Amino acid sequence: MSGEGYPNPVAEENGTMQADDLDDTFEEDLRTMIRDGPRVGPGGSVVPPSSLNVPGQFTGIDLSSPQKTGITSPNITENPTVGSRLANPSGSGADQQEAPPPETSARVGGTGPTSQSGSAPVTPSSNQTGGYDPGSRNSFGSEGSNGSPLHGQTTSAIAKAKLDSLKVWSVSTYKCTRQMVQERLGKASRTVDLQLEAQIEVLRDTQRKYSHILKLAKTLTSQYYLVVQTQRSLGDAFGELAAKSPELQEEFSYNADTQKSLCGNGEILLSALNFFTSSVNTLCNKTMEDSLITVKLYESARIEYDAYRADMESLQLGPKDATTQAKLHESQLKYERQKQKFDKLRQDVAVKLKFLDENKVKVMHKQLLLFHNAIAAYFSGNQKALEATLKQFNIRPKVPGENKPSFLEQNH
Repeated sequence: MSGEGYPNPVAEENGTMQADDLDDTFEEDLRTMIRDGPRVGPGGSVVPPSSLNVPGQFTGIDLSSPQKTGITSPNITENPTVGSRLANPSGSGADQQEAPPPETSARVGGTGPTSQSGSAPVTPSSNQTGGYDPGSRNSFGSEGSNGSPLHGQTTSAIAKAKLDSLKVWSVSTYKCTRQMVQERLGKASRTVDLQLEAQIEVLRDTQRKYSHILKLAKTLTSQYYLVVQTQRSLGDAFGELAAKSPELQEEFSYNADTQKSLCGNGEILLSALNFFTSSVNTLCNKTMEDSLITVKLYESARIEYDAYRADMESLQLGPKDATTQAKLHESQLKYERQKQKFDKLRQDVAVKLKFLDENKVKVMHKQLLLFHNAIAAYFSGNQKALEATLKQFNIRPKVPGENKPSFLEQNH
């Protein structure tokens, strides 16, 4: 068998010459085909051979093969814009708007990626790759919520208000401190209400004395509590010995009954003492303390009033120019405002002191009577009078173990 492209085994002598002639003819035909064949332009269209002088590229055939085939596959030219877009996906707007050629990704000889439909691969845009698109409007721009003129004005107004408040507080603090120092040095006068000042001093002295009574009453209550606990333990011990000592059973029984009776009376007395200390504590540390807080506010207002009064008096003695008159007018307004505040607090203090005095008399009259009757009945051994005292003041005797927390409360 012999065919085109295969050497003839019979003509072995002329084999070398025929192969050389065949290779020369094939290469010549191949060059002509490459020169005269169609080419693909940058836009994806087929360009005639006469309009292009750049030699094309051809892949997909083995040049060493002796076969002669009429391959007319189009050549592929390189698109210069594809590499720049892949290298810089977030480039300029002109590079992003240029579309890739639709046919530049056709595979010839198994080279180059392509999609199933034969179209060019999609180049990722700047939005897909996370790049910044200068043509789009950012939500954080000049029209955003954080960059809006209204937001800036609001922030400026808040900062200005805080600054003004700090300025007013600084000036007021300076004037009050100066007034206090000058009063201590005897260089400034102060406003004094003699009657009210005397009542305030009496209130403070009363609170000190009532606090001392409260402290002693608590000490007495704690000591009686220990006495009652000791009497209860002693009565239990006497009862146990009465059961184990037949020869002294009667004597131990008498003493056990006596200690238990005293323990019961002591618990009634403890209820009266606890009620007394609770009432005095409310009067001393709540009612009187509330009045003293109002007194402290009154004293602070008095210092501010005197400070602005002294400032106004110093401006009245100054020159009569326009600047001083404007400052004097402003100082008079502040003085009137402080005077109204001072007068209101002075009236509040007077009212509270009056009601406090009336309440103190009522509360202490009841508590002192309770304390006297309970102590007298306990030490006289009059159990009926002691119980009547508790009924008179609506006091319920405390049951032993009443305040002991439950099992759940102890766990929590």
